[in-house]
Amino acid sequence: MAPVDPRTPVLVGVAQIKQRPDDPVDAVEASALMTEAVRLAAIDAAGESGQGALLGGLGLVAVVDGAWKYSDPGRLVADAVGATDARTSLSAVGGQTPQAYVNHLATRIQAGELDSAALVGGEIIWSRRRRRRAGVDTPGTVQEGVEPDERFQADVPMSTDFDRERGLNAPINLYPLFESAVRAARGETIDAHRDRIGELWERFNRVAVANPHAWFRQPMTAEEIRNPSPSNRMVGFPYTKAMNSNWDLDQAAAVLLCSAERAEALGVARDRWVFPWAGTDAHDTYAVLERRDLHSSPAIAEAGRALFELTGLGPDGVGHVDLYSCFPSAVQVAADALGLGLDRPLTQTGGLTFAGGPLNNYVTHSIAAMTGTLRDDPGSIGLVTANGGFLTKHALGIYSTTPPAQAFRAVDVQDRVDRVPTTRADTGHAGPTTVEAYTVMHAADGPEVGLCALATPGGGRTWGRVTEPSAMDEMMASEAIGRPADLDADGVAHLR
Repeated sequence: MAPVDPRTPVLVGVAQIKQRPDDPVDAVEASALMTEAVRLAAIDAAGESGQGALLGGLGLVAVVDGAWKYSDPGRLVADAVGATDARTSLSAVGGQTPQAYVNHLATRIQAGELDSAALVGGEIIWSRRRRRRAGVDTPGTVQEGVEPDERFQADVPMSTDFDRERGLNAPINLYPLFESAVRAARGETIDAHRDRIGELWERFNRVAVANPHAWFRQPMTAEEIRNPSPSNRMVGFPYTKAMNSNWDLDQAAAVLLCSAERAEALGVARDRWVFPWAGTDAHDTYAVLERRDLHSSPAIAEAGRALFELTGLGPDGVGHVDLYSCFPSAVQVAADALGLGLDRPLTQTGGLTFAGGPLNNYVTHSIAAMTGTLRDDPGSIGLVTANGGFLTKHALGIYSTTPPAQAFRAVDVQDRVDRVPTTRADTGHAGPTTVEAYTVMHAADGPEVGLCALATPGGGRTWGRVTEPSAMDEMMASEAIGRPADLDADGVAHLR
């Protein structure tokens, strides 16, 4: 490898771990799982003999926020691995945070503000749930009067009171609604569309089956994924359980970053090095009701365009891809925005349904998996995308074992996205509307409510609920997008 600028940021170590003991009482707490992931990442970088120097010299331990009560989990991890002088950082909520963190940390390393950092996240939702069912408390280190040295990004409300009132305020109902808009934009029939996304998810399942770090490794055919069954009930039409993100798991992942100079001093072998080339960040309109449309992402498109401009690449120059994959609509929207064909491999892990979706930390797993892929295919290019909220917050990164041609750069392209026209939220509307997108939410015993995005006269949009059983059945049997509907003041919509 040619000489590298000493300030060049480089990923030197990665790790992914999971725990699923026969007795959930034997499971360790989340901070212990994260600690082990950081230790294993250090061994991945420098071996057993070199891990101590790498960990002891960490300048920062950054933690992706999770479903636990630690106030400064980075301090617990830092102290446990011997990084007692390290500063700590804790992220806001959002699936985009791992890639956004890498963009941020690599920028600081490039600028000389930081020499090394650990990025880690972990969840123990599976064992905590099973302990609770057994009436057993879940142990957890209690931190009092402790705060992280740094906070990364800020929490942004993803829903309004109106969204919550109408029942469209969670990923489980908004992503299948987006899916219907994708179907309509492609001009597909309901059956052809369901076949296609079943086949897409079957390809993700195959990757998870081959991934030793995946949580669910049982092979599933497109038909088994597509069609409801006793073990795979319909959740939000057209999504069965096997098309929803799975966060019932115990997983952790860690990534270690250094300057090239620090990596050299630590003796990290060059075949472990993976370089972040560039990163971009942006967000779509926070209020889903106000978005230009419900089948695309201007933010991913602009962030992708900027990323390719920074690196001199295009879609055809990327050899390996991991698109954020909480639901099939997220993959399709991102692939379209980036100019990637849906017939090419789009995951390194198997996706959030099968590999696992540990709340905000999935992308730490995808970066770790991408690192392994690039080490096995030296000189190739990898693209990672991250998504938070309801196709809302996005971060992208390009990686390679080949050093970048220029210094690492991360840019926020929000100014470009903000120029995209939006739609007026018509929350007070009652009267005639047209169905723009929809889903039918199911309880365990069948359809429960239809949820609709409704276009109002004059170019606005509002939410509506369909409660008539026969109308819900119709919505699943034949296309409802484009149908007129009368909206009551209480939000109940009646299809005509």
